[in-house]
Amino acid sequence: MKKVLSALALAASTLALAPAAQAADIYRAVSSGPAESPPNGSPGSSVATIEIDGTTLRAEVPFQDLLASTTAAHIHCCTTEAFTGVAPVAIPLAGFPLMVTAGSYNATLDLGDPAVYDPAFLASFGGTASGAGSALLDAMNANQAYLNIYTTRYPNGEIRGFVVAAPIPEPATWGMLGIGLAGLALMARRRPGSISQAPRPRA
Repeated sequence: MKKVLSALALAASTLALAPAAQAADIYRAVSSGPAESPPNGSPGSSVATIEIDGTTLRAEVPFQDLLASTTAAHIHCCTTEAFTGVAPVAIPLAGFPLMVTAGSYNATLDLGDPAVYDPAFLASFGGTASGAGSALLDAMNANQAYLNIYTTRYPNGEIRGFVVAAPIPEPATWGMLGIGLAGLALMARRRPGSISQAPRPRA
Protein backbone atom coordinates (compact mmCIF):
# COMPACT_ATOMS: atom_id res chain seq x y z
CA MET A 1 0.00 0.00 0.00
CA LYS A 2 2.87 2.36 0.82
CA LYS A 3 4.29 1.87 -2.67
CA VAL A 4 0.94 2.63 -4.28
CA LEU A 5 0.61 5.79 -2.20
CA SER A 6 4.13 6.77 -3.18
CA ALA A 7 3.21 6.39 -6.84
CA LEU A 8 0.11 8.51 -6.32
CA ALA A 9 2.28 11.14 -4.71
CA LEU A 10 4.58 10.96 -7.72
CA ALA A 11 1.69 11.56 -10.11
CA ALA A 12 0.43 14.46 -8.03
CA SER A 13 3.88 15.98 -7.79
CA THR A 14 4.28 15.99 -11.57
CA LEU A 15 1.11 18.06 -11.87
CA ALA A 16 2.24 20.37 -9.11
CA LEU A 17 5.57 20.96 -10.81
CA ALA A 18 4.12 21.49 -14.29
CA PRO A 19 2.75 25.01 -13.77
CA ALA A 20 6.16 26.20 -12.57
CA ALA A 21 7.56 25.46 -16.00
CA GLN A 22 4.63 27.27 -17.62
CA ALA A 23 4.78 30.70 -16.00
CA ALA A 24 2.76 32.48 -18.68
CA ASP A 25 -1.04 32.64 -18.64
CA ILE A 26 -2.66 31.18 -21.75
CA TYR A 27 -5.98 32.34 -23.17
CA ARG A 28 -8.04 31.31 -26.20
CA ALA A 29 -10.51 33.22 -28.35
CA VAL A 30 -12.72 31.07 -30.58
CA SER A 31 -14.23 33.44 -33.15
CA SER A 32 -17.18 32.97 -35.48
CA GLY A 33 -19.90 34.90 -37.29
CA PRO A 34 -22.72 33.74 -34.97
CA ALA A 35 -20.70 35.11 -32.03
CA GLU A 36 -20.74 38.61 -33.54
CA SER A 37 -23.04 41.36 -32.31
CA PRO A 38 -25.30 41.25 -34.19
CA PRO A 39 -24.75 37.63 -35.27
CA ASN A 40 -24.14 36.82 -38.93
CA GLY A 41 -23.87 33.69 -41.04
CA SER A 42 -20.19 33.91 -41.93
CA PRO A 43 -18.43 30.54 -42.15
CA GLY A 44 -15.22 32.26 -41.05
CA SER A 45 -13.44 31.02 -37.98
CA SER A 46 -10.42 31.58 -35.79
CA VAL A 47 -8.96 29.91 -32.72
CA ALA A 48 -6.54 32.48 -31.37
CA THR A 49 -3.99 31.98 -28.61
CA ILE A 50 -3.06 34.87 -26.35
CA GLU A 51 -0.17 34.39 -23.95
CA ILE A 52 0.50 36.83 -21.13
CA ASP A 53 3.93 36.72 -19.52
CA GLY A 54 4.43 39.66 -17.21
CA THR A 55 3.83 42.72 -19.39
CA THR A 56 4.39 40.78 -22.62
CA LEU A 57 1.39 39.78 -24.71
CA ARG A 58 1.97 37.25 -27.48
CA ALA A 59 -0.87 36.80 -29.95
CA GLU A 60 -1.26 34.02 -32.50
CA VAL A 61 -4.39 34.51 -34.59
CA PRO A 62 -4.99 32.11 -37.48
CA PHE A 63 -8.20 32.76 -39.45
CA GLN A 64 -9.95 31.25 -42.45
CA ASP A 65 -13.06 31.14 -44.65
CA LEU A 66 -14.02 34.79 -44.30
CA LEU A 67 -16.64 36.03 -46.75
CA ALA A 68 -14.77 39.25 -47.51
CA SER A 69 -11.32 40.78 -47.26
CA THR A 70 -9.95 41.81 -43.89
CA THR A 71 -9.70 45.48 -42.96
CA ALA A 72 -8.60 45.35 -39.30
CA ALA A 73 -8.54 43.31 -36.09
CA HIS A 74 -8.78 44.50 -32.49
CA ILE A 75 -8.96 43.29 -28.92
CA HIS A 76 -11.97 44.96 -27.29
CA CYS A 77 -12.58 45.71 -23.62
CA CYS A 78 -14.55 45.74 -21.41
CA THR A 79 -18.15 44.50 -21.66
CA THR A 80 -20.41 44.87 -18.65
CA GLU A 81 -21.26 41.16 -18.63
CA ALA A 82 -19.32 38.03 -19.47
CA PHE A 83 -19.68 36.64 -23.00
CA THR A 84 -22.09 39.30 -24.16
CA GLY A 85 -22.32 42.95 -25.19
CA VAL A 86 -19.97 45.23 -27.05
CA ALA A 87 -16.98 47.26 -25.90
CA PRO A 88 -14.57 49.83 -27.32
CA VAL A 89 -11.22 48.97 -28.87
CA ALA A 90 -8.52 48.28 -26.29
CA ILE A 91 -5.64 47.16 -28.51
CA PRO A 92 -5.53 47.53 -32.30
CA LEU A 93 -3.61 44.57 -33.74
CA ALA A 94 -1.07 46.51 -35.80
CA GLY A 95 0.26 44.60 -38.78
CA PHE A 96 -2.75 42.31 -39.06
CA PRO A 97 -2.95 40.81 -42.60
CA LEU A 98 -5.25 42.99 -44.71
CA MET A 99 -7.33 42.37 -47.84
CA VAL A 100 -7.26 38.58 -47.40
CA THR A 101 -9.88 36.00 -46.39
CA ALA A 102 -7.47 33.63 -44.64
CA GLY A 103 -4.09 33.92 -43.00
CA SER A 104 -2.31 34.14 -39.68
CA TYR A 105 -1.20 36.94 -37.39
CA ASN A 106 1.66 36.60 -34.92
CA ALA A 107 2.88 39.45 -32.78
CA THR A 108 4.49 40.26 -29.45
CA LEU A 109 3.21 43.38 -27.71
CA ASP A 110 4.51 45.22 -24.67
CA LEU A 111 1.59 45.98 -22.35
CA GLY A 112 3.85 48.44 -20.55
CA ASP A 113 4.01 50.63 -23.64
CA PRO A 114 1.19 53.23 -23.79
CA ALA A 115 1.42 53.25 -27.59
CA VAL A 116 0.04 49.68 -27.70
CA TYR A 117 -3.40 50.81 -26.55
CA ASP A 118 -6.13 52.70 -28.33
CA PRO A 119 -5.84 56.33 -27.09
CA ALA A 120 -9.43 56.46 -25.84
CA PHE A 121 -9.03 53.20 -23.93
CA LEU A 122 -5.77 54.40 -22.39
CA ALA A 123 -7.37 57.68 -21.34
CA SER A 124 -10.32 55.91 -19.72
CA PHE A 125 -7.97 54.12 -17.33
CA GLY A 126 -5.92 57.02 -16.07
CA GLY A 127 -3.82 57.52 -19.19
CA THR A 128 -1.22 55.01 -18.02
CA ALA A 129 -0.16 51.69 -19.48
CA SER A 130 -0.30 50.06 -16.05
CA GLY A 131 -3.93 51.12 -15.56
CA ALA A 132 -4.98 50.04 -19.04
CA GLY A 133 -3.09 46.76 -18.79
CA SER A 134 -4.60 45.89 -15.42
CA ALA A 135 -8.10 46.62 -16.71
CA LEU A 136 -7.53 44.45 -19.78
CA LEU A 137 -6.19 41.51 -17.76
CA ASP A 138 -9.07 41.75 -15.29
CA ALA A 139 -11.53 41.73 -18.19
CA MET A 140 -9.85 38.75 -19.84
CA ASN A 141 -10.11 36.77 -16.63
CA ALA A 142 -13.75 37.81 -16.29
CA ASN A 143 -14.58 36.92 -19.94
CA GLN A 144 -15.35 40.54 -20.72
CA ALA A 145 -12.79 41.07 -23.50
CA TYR A 146 -13.03 39.80 -27.07
CA LEU A 147 -11.18 39.57 -30.35
CA ASN A 148 -12.88 41.06 -33.41
CA ILE A 149 -11.87 40.67 -37.07
CA TYR A 150 -13.36 43.18 -39.53
CA THR A 151 -13.90 42.79 -43.27
CA THR A 152 -15.18 44.91 -46.14
CA ARG A 153 -18.52 43.12 -46.03
CA TYR A 154 -18.85 43.39 -42.25
CA PRO A 155 -17.34 46.75 -41.21
CA ASN A 156 -18.49 46.20 -37.62
CA GLY A 157 -16.87 42.76 -37.46
CA GLU A 158 -17.27 39.50 -39.39
CA ILE A 159 -16.11 37.13 -36.65
CA ARG A 160 -15.42 37.57 -32.96
CA GLY A 161 -14.66 35.46 -29.92
CA PHE A 162 -14.49 36.21 -26.21
CA VAL A 163 -11.14 35.67 -24.56
CA VAL A 164 -11.17 32.84 -22.02
CA ALA A 165 -8.50 31.22 -19.89
CA ALA A 166 -7.36 28.03 -21.62
CA PRO A 167 -8.41 25.02 -19.49
CA ILE A 168 -6.37 22.48 -21.47
CA PRO A 169 -2.94 21.61 -20.04
CA GLU A 170 0.02 22.13 -22.31
CA PRO A 171 1.65 19.03 -23.90
CA ALA A 172 4.48 19.05 -21.35
CA THR A 173 1.95 18.79 -18.55
CA TRP A 174 0.32 15.74 -20.13
CA GLY A 175 3.72 14.15 -20.58
CA MET A 176 4.63 14.61 -16.93
CA LEU A 177 1.26 13.27 -15.85
CA GLY A 178 1.82 10.22 -18.05
CA ILE A 179 5.14 9.54 -16.31
CA GLY A 180 3.45 9.70 -12.92
CA LEU A 181 0.62 7.38 -13.97
CA ALA A 182 3.11 4.95 -15.51
CA GLY A 183 4.91 4.84 -12.17
CA LEU A 184 1.61 4.11 -10.45
CA ALA A 185 0.86 1.24 -12.83
CA LEU A 186 4.36 -0.21 -12.34
CA MET A 187 4.05 -0.15 -8.56
CA ALA A 188 0.66 -1.83 -8.70
CA ARG A 189 1.89 -4.61 -11.04
CA ARG A 190 4.81 -5.48 -8.75
CA ARG A 191 2.44 -6.64 -6.04
CA PRO A 192 0.08 -9.12 -7.68
CA GLY A 193 -0.60 -10.94 -4.42
CA SER A 194 -0.80 -7.91 -2.21
CA ILE A 195 -4.58 -7.96 -2.03
CA SER A 196 -5.69 -10.82 0.14
CA GLN A 197 -9.23 -11.94 0.63
CA ALA A 198 -10.67 -12.00 4.11
CA PRO A 199 -11.56 -15.51 5.33
CA ARG A 200 -15.15 -16.40 4.72
CA PRO A 201 -17.21 -16.87 7.86
CA ARG A 202 -18.25 -20.44 8.51
CA ALA A 203 -21.89 -21.25 8.15
